[in-house]
Amino acid sequence: MVRSLKAAVDSAERPGSGEQLWSVFEFARRYRLAKREENRLLMLYGPTASLRDLLANARRHSLIS
Repeated sequence: MVRSLKAAVDSAERPGSGEQLWSVFEFARRYRLAKREENRLLMLYGPTASLRDLLANARRHSLIS
């Protein structure tokens, strides 16, 4: 019992535990990002990133200037 409790505490303390990973390609398609923005996110994170990071760092440019 003590061992399983320690394992649960260790996994809860790890950064990023429980974060949902998304494909940057899928995220860009779903949120209708420009190809340039998709490439920027790929350079930052690689092919997968947490949804939290993607939402915080994605930029959508207005089509109306």
